[in-house]
Amino acid sequence: MRTYVPKGREAEELMAGKNWFVVDANGQVLGRLATRVARLLIGKDKPTFTPHLDCGDHVIVINAERVRLTGNKIDQKVYRRHSGYPGGLKEIPIRALMQRRPDEVVREAVVGMLPKNKLRARRARKLRVYVGSESLARHAGQKPQPIALPSREGR
Repeated sequence: MRTYVPKGREAEELMAGKNWFVVDANGQVLGRLATRVARLLIGKDKPTFTPHLDCGDHVIVINAERVRLTGNKIDQKVYRRHSGYPGGLKEIPIRALMQRRPDEVVREAVVGMLPKNKLRARRARKLRVYVGSESLARHAGQKPQPIALPSREGR
């Protein structure tokens, strides 16, 4: 038995059918949320998944400020970036970033879970992350479907 890989016009038809999903980050653990959202962006759960094509869906994450961090990450995790110049290392603790831009924390986690290949930027553009749930109204035309992720509040 051989694996079927769509080519040409069939591949274009697969890429045309994109759905919109809404994920509520309220009470979700950051890493677990990021892996589930990344799978939706990649399209890994679709029966028409093709590794070399962007056949994933659009994902809207709301309530980014209510995401949970386990263990001591709130005190120990640091985001780093470098300008390329000597002494250009910038370090931002996650506590400060959560207060200032919680949507960036969720976006960095999800984009970090995407495969490091040429489709990464295209898949990352299909992710929208919002603080609060009021911004969901601007996507009413896309008719996003809510996705219920299992919450682990009791643990």
